[in-house]
Amino acid sequence: MTIAVSADVSLMGHLMRRAAFGAQAAELEILAARGYDSVVDELLHPERIPRPDEDLLERYHIEHSDEEQGKWTGARWMFRMVNSPRPLEEKLALMWHDVFAVGFSKVVNNPMMRSYYDMLRDHGLGNFGDMLKQLSRNPSMIYWLDQQMNHADAVNENYGRELLELFSMGRGNYTEDDVKACARAFTGWTESQTIPRYPNGFYDSKFVYLEEDHDHSEKTFLGETGNFNGDDIIDIIVRQPATARFVAAEIYDFFVSDDPDPQAIDTLAQVYVDSGHEIREMLKVLLYSDFFKEARFQRVKSPAELVASTLRFAGEHRDPYDFGLVPTTQKTILMGQQILNPPTVEGWHTGREWIDSSFLIERVNFAAERLGNPDANGVSEMTDRIAEGKDSIAPDDLLDACLYELGSMELEDDTRHILMEELGLTGDVRCELEADMVDFRNLVARLFGLIPATREYQMA
Repeated sequence: MTIAVSADVSLMGHLMRRAAFGAQAAELEILAARGYDSVVDELLHPERIPRPDEDLLERYHIEHSDEEQGKWTGARWMFRMVNSPRPLEEKLALMWHDVFAVGFSKVVNNPMMRSYYDMLRDHGLGNFGDMLKQLSRNPSMIYWLDQQMNHADAVNENYGRELLELFSMGRGNYTEDDVKACARAFTGWTESQTIPRYPNGFYDSKFVYLEEDHDHSEKTFLGETGNFNGDDIIDIIVRQPATARFVAAEIYDFFVSDDPDPQAIDTLAQVYVDSGHEIREMLKVLLYSDFFKEARFQRVKSPAELVASTLRFAGEHRDPYDFGLVPTTQKTILMGQQILNPPTVEGWHTGREWIDSSFLIERVNFAAERLGNPDANGVSEMTDRIAEGKDSIAPDDLLDACLYELGSMELEDDTRHILMEELGLTGDVRCELEADMVDFRNLVARLFGLIPATREYQMA
């Protein structure tokens, strides 16, 4: 690189790609001046910062006020990914959404889906056992896995099985008898009715415990015996070594790399045990670890992350008045991820499967269109910073400046060469006079529009 980049800014760019949704260089410089410790502490304690008042968001988009299709809940989530001063809680909600997959395709009830998202957002950084208890009481999850059909005299094993297989321990760490005991312990856990649907939409659904429908007999689960209820089952689950490894692996995969590192996962699993199952403590160790700091551009962004980070760079949807929040959010569908509607109870197939040939075209085209617009607020701001105080700028320096503005990105030499060849510049680019700036803005926007085609832009 021909432009020197502070190691602190570079590390901060990495942190904000992983623990948030990316940040322009102007923001990274402010954060770097505060110091890594201060920024990590703030990320890990979102409760110290009030959530923004979103009254204007509801009032300006009143057409969605009674929406039953769930699109508005997803759009609100995207708005928060782009704007929230508490980005880690939104990032964790996205991670847990893939682990504890619930989909609108079956639930077909927006208030229930909203309560599910709120639960992930409110509890994603807390105690894992507490989160599983909230999950087990969530109306969307209850309906998604037929828990309302689990009765003392007619046991339904769907939720009990997925709680063990997909939500906490993983296959091979329990028996069929454990599944049966787990399901029996959750009998009587159900939800209230949400009808009538018209004229005013669904009622909010609530968790209901029907003691008369609960199996009060003795149960043996994972080697322990007692008259267990659902909470007792979860208390046993969270103490299992398999659960520690499961949670550690999910966090490592989402925040570090698509390729697992057994030693790093063991480190996180031990923190899970030592901290009493606290996700915050696991993330604190992770964010200070060398395996996190050195894992740059080793994880494919999910569609939601790619769209949110691109909107942040482009300066779109910074306030409630921008047109098109819902259709912009729906762009993730063409990339393989519909927010609040995973394809199966297993969630999405992540990592490299996000970038098959058709999905990759949609990802590149979306980001190129947004960042290639010289009139976009964020693009204009970044262009002004690049031109500030300069008479002209060399082609290599221009590329470095654009990469820096996009969160302190780094490119391999071969990729740099291809971009410079595509740009076709033979000399310095002038940016001193106002007359120069029209061409300069178009050129910079063109370069910003080329960068999303690089491997590094698709990675975090």
